[in-house]
Amino acid sequence: MKTLCFLLLLTVPAWAQPMQSDCRGSGPAIGTALMAADGTITLSFNGPIMKGALAYHRGDPQYQRMLSHVGGLQPGQKKPIPPFC
Repeated sequence: MKTLCFLLLLTVPAWAQPMQSDCRGSGPAIGTALMAADGTITLSFNGPIMKGALAYHRGDPQYQRMLSHVGGLQPGQKKPIPPFC
């Protein structure tokens, strides 16, 4: 039974994985993302609903998710933040 469960986990179809990118075109940007020279990602929000900033350092558990959400960043690069689903 354990082997079967393990094999099922290995064969998770792409549609069953989180679909973060599905809503990227669903509205205007909600702020900007900037990557510092040390890789820190700073998200700045300036909309009517949320104002402020969040920073994600390389060791943060949400770092890769944020990096993926903005479509990747290089040090010094700034990009708009698409809406979250």
